[in-house]
Amino acid sequence: MTPSENAPNFVIIVPDQLRADALGCFGSPIARTPHLDALAGAGTVFEQAYAQHPVCSPSRASFLTGWYPHVRGHRTLTHLLRADEPNLLRILKDAGYHVAMAGTRGDHFAPGVTELSAHEYGFAEGAELTREQRPKEYPDEVSARLFYRGRIPDDGLIDHDEGAVRTAERWLAEPPTRPWVLFVPLFSPHNPFQAQEPWFSLHDRDAIPDAVPPQPDEPGFKELIRQRYGLGRVTPEMWREVTAVYHGMVSRLDDHVGRIQAALRASGSSDDTVSLFFSDHGEYMGDFGLIEKWPSSMDACITRDPLIISGGRLPAGQRYQGMTELVDVLPTVLELAGVQAPHKHFGRSLLPVLREPGRDPREHREYAVTEGGGLADEGPVLEQVPYPYELKSELLRTHPRLVGKAVAVRDMEWTYLWRLYEPPELYHRGDDPHETVNLAGRPEHAETERRFERELLRWQVATSDVVPADRDPRFPEVALPRPATGAYER
Repeated sequence: MTPSENAPNFVIIVPDQLRADALGCFGSPIARTPHLDALAGAGTVFEQAYAQHPVCSPSRASFLTGWYPHVRGHRTLTHLLRADEPNLLRILKDAGYHVAMAGTRGDHFAPGVTELSAHEYGFAEGAELTREQRPKEYPDEVSARLFYRGRIPDDGLIDHDEGAVRTAERWLAEPPTRPWVLFVPLFSPHNPFQAQEPWFSLHDRDAIPDAVPPQPDEPGFKELIRQRYGLGRVTPEMWREVTAVYHGMVSRLDDHVGRIQAALRASGSSDDTVSLFFSDHGEYMGDFGLIEKWPSSMDACITRDPLIISGGRLPAGQRYQGMTELVDVLPTVLELAGVQAPHKHFGRSLLPVLREPGRDPREHREYAVTEGGGLADEGPVLEQVPYPYELKSELLRTHPRLVGKAVAVRDMEWTYLWRLYEPPELYHRGDDPHETVNLAGRPEHAETERRFERELLRWQVATSDVVPADRDPRFPEVALPRPATGAYER
C-alpha cells in the first residue's frame, strides 16, 4: 500500500465547536473571515455537510475512521481510538506519507496511538499557557454558566492554538520530501468564550442578529439546561456580548488559517497540496436559549459543518448543495493519495463531486445521519468534569433519559429525529430552516415519517458493525496441557 505517483500533500485544519454559519463563505452577515472565504473561493464549499456526533471526541473518532460512533462504541469523551483500530493518519503513515501533528491536542487517540500515527507531534515553540491552564475566574455566576470570560490581556503568552500555528509555520518553512500530511487540530472557538484585542472588540454588539428562540415542542434536555444553568437570567445584551466574543474567536481562527496558508504558499508546495478545513461540531450560541452543546443535540447549529476542500489543482469556486457526511473525509483523502483503505468503512469519496459538483446530488448521498446520546444505565462510563461544567455532569447522571440515544436523518428538504426515550421530530427545512416546528404525528406527513423510519432502519442494520480486517486462525494451538484421558469422567 503506497501513495500514487502524483499523490498530493495534505494540510488538514480542524477547529473545535465552529458553527458553519459563523463564516462568511457559509452566509454569515457579520463574519470577518477573509482567509477562510478565500480558501473557499479557491476550492469547494459543502453546503450540507453534517458531523456524525455532536460532541468532540466521538466526532473526531468518526471522521478519522469513516465509522459511525456506534460501530465501535466511540460515544463518549473518554473512549478514544485504540491501537487495534484504523485511523486516517496512521493509514497514510503506513502507506509512506510523512505525518506531522502540530500541537498537543490529545482527545483523538488512546495512549500509544499518536506514536503509531505521526512522525512528529507537539510544539516547535512551546505553548506557555494552554486553554485549560488559564485561570478559572469568571466575572460572575451568570457568566460562568455561559462560559464567558470576555476580554483577556495580550500578555505575550503563547496559548495552544498560537503554539500550534507557529509550529505549522516553522514546519512548512522546510517541509520533508513529498508526500506529507500536516494535521492541525485546534481548540478555538470552543468555550470558554474569551479573546484578546483586536478580536474582542472586532464585532459590533448591536449588529448581532437575534438568536433562535426556544420552541414550544422541544426535547426535554433544553428546558432542563435552561433551568439548571439559570439561563433565564441572561439578558439579550449578554447574549449579544457572548456571541460577539465567539465571532471574535472565529476571526482569530481565520487569521491562524491565513498564516498557515501563507506559509504553505511560501514553501512552494501550494500547487501540490490539498487543504481540508472542517470542524467537529457546532455551538448553540444562544439559539433555543442554550449555550455550548449536549450529547444528544441534533440541531443544525450543532451538526451542520463548515467543510471546505481546496487546492492541489482541484477545481475552484464551487459550491456543492448535496448531502455530505464527515465520514466522507477519509475515503476522499485516501483516493486523492492513491491509497487503499485497509478496513471496512462507511464514507464515500467526494472526488467525483469535487470534479463535477453539478451532478445530481443524490448520486453521492440522499441522506446524512448524525447520532448521539446513550442508554439510561450508562452513567458510570460518562466523564466527570469540574466547575463550571459540573452541572452538565450532574444532569447527565441524574436525568439519563434526557440524554438518551438520538439519531437525525436529513435529506435536502427534511429532517427526521428519532429519540430512544422521547417522541420523534420532523421538520421541513424549506419552510422552517431552524427546525423549530415539529410536524411529526400530523396525518399529512405520515408517509414522509415512514420513509425516514425505513431509512433509519436500513442505516442502522447496514452500519451495525464491521468485520475486523485481521483474521484469527480457527482451532489455534493452545499452550496449556490437555487433561489426561478420563480426567473429567465421574
